Amino acid sequence: MNIADARRRIEELRHYNVFISLVDEAGAGPAVAIKDCIDVKGAVTTAGGVLLPDVPAGADADVVARIRAAGCSIVGKASMHEFAFGVTNENPHYGNVTNPRGPGRVPGGSSGGSAAAAAAGMCDWAVGSDTGGSIRIPASLCGVVGLKPTYGSVSNDRVVPLAASLDTLGPLARDVRSAARALEIMSGRPDLVPSAAPELGDLRLAVPAGWVDQLDTETEAAWRLVSWRLPETPFPTLEELENVFQPILFFEAVEYHREWLETRPEAYGPDVLQLLRIGAGVSEEAYRRSLELRRPMLERVEAAMDGVDAVLLPTTPIVAPPIGAEHVRGLLLHFTRPFSLTGQPVVTLPVPVPGLPVGIQVVGHHGQDARLLEVALGLERAWASVR
Repeated sequence: MNIADARRRIEELRHYNVFISLVDEAGAGPAVAIKDCIDVKGAVTTAGGVLLPDVPAGADADVVARIRAAGCSIVGKASMHEFAFGVTNENPHYGNVTNPRGPGRVPGGSSGGSAAAAAAGMCDWAVGSDTGGSIRIPASLCGVVGLKPTYGSVSNDRVVPLAASLDTLGPLARDVRSAARALEIMSGRPDLVPSAAPELGDLRLAVPAGWVDQLDTETEAAWRLVSWRLPETPFPTLEELENVFQPILFFEAVEYHREWLETRPEAYGPDVLQLLRIGAGVSEEAYRRSLELRRPMLERVEAAMDGVDAVLLPTTPIVAPPIGAEHVRGLLLHFTRPFSLTGQPVVTLPVPVPGLPVGIQVVGHHGQDARLLEVALGLERAWASVR
């Protein structure tokens, strides 16, 4: 897709409200959408809020510079949940993004604009960020591939943070090979696109024991199709991992926002303001304790995955809820946050079922992104015949 085709598609589908701003540039290479917490030279970075300076960025973020160097063209700054602190992409400042696969439903967040752009064919691929599920959740709800690489694989230079020790940039695309190629560009690694898809029978897969619950009807049906006969492996509980994750997320988020929270609270949307006020109650002692427990948690998870190539898990327990639905934050984050804590690479892979999209997390070993992408490609090929 060239940049002109991308712009025409964006104009045709402007009612989805996917972009905060468009970038006026020419180019013959693939069209890429950039989440609006990442600097693009000459474009204003809003991070989905109204507190950052209303001036164009003076330089590209490192990841954008890599994308340009690879011959790609930047089509625009994709909308996002305010300051990446939410999972629906309902934004009081720039309006709600509509899910192209479910009109009237949320695309997920916080990288909802990036996922919607990829799903609707407004770009060849898009860049998102993931702190607790912000690539994986919208990929699942919009029916695209979302890739959260191993923490630290892609530079966060000139990226507005949510929680710096958790924030991870990654691509959203329509298939595994496209996502792998995008990550090669973003990370500078040349060895990520799988040369061949392994056979399903050659993959060693498992499910975290006792984790899968609260699934709605559509997700339960898709999960049964892909998890049939998979063995369970004993993992730390969701509660244990969550109790370590939460203080890190909230303490680091509040540290970035503390001055604005004290001087300009009215500039935040109600949901983000509420979360920041909750976070202000997290002590530095609790934060330091969680940082100390982070590595042991990764070691426990890796031990539970000994002998398997990847574990499978629904990305979200529910399909895309309607815009305006209440009490969905906890549900949409239910299965994603543990692997932000551990920093492991995860691919969200859509199951080709009728109706609203359902995504499955394919969780790999820390630092083994190339092997995870091989596994994901094998599953993508095997699931293509699943109905």
